[in-house]
Amino acid sequence: MQNHEISQEQPTPRGRAPQESRDDRPQAARADSLMLRALHGRLLSTDFFRRHWLLVLGVVVMLMIYITNRYTCQTQMETIQRLERELEVAKTERIREKSTYMSRIRESKMQQKVDSLRLGLTVQDRPPFRLHLSD
Repeated sequence: MQNHEISQEQPTPRGRAPQESRDDRPQAARADSLMLRALHGRLLSTDFFRRHWLLVLGVVVMLMIYITNRYTCQTQMETIQRLERELEVAKTERIREKSTYMSRIRESKMQQKVDSLRLGLTVQDRPPFRLHLSD
């Protein structure tokens, strides 16, 4: 008769360490292992991308849309600032031109101009009046 003993130890899957040893490792060793895997390019496997290709594609598209939107917003804000500066310059120029025009049409300036040209025009003492024609 052969003695069949039932083993308390359960077999582990191929190539993997038993679960107990993974939990027994300190937190720093796990973080170190994560950094080593990232440095060696094993953080995300091709199997991950094969299983989640649609999600990865969606994230990439959303990032591209975000970058495009941010760039467009930034260029439009720069355009708005440039146009506001141009508007300020135009307003200042308008005020200066208006001031120049107003100084040219003042009565005293006009009288001096008429006198300098010797046109013989004078300022009326009486206001203008209407002539009414009767039939």
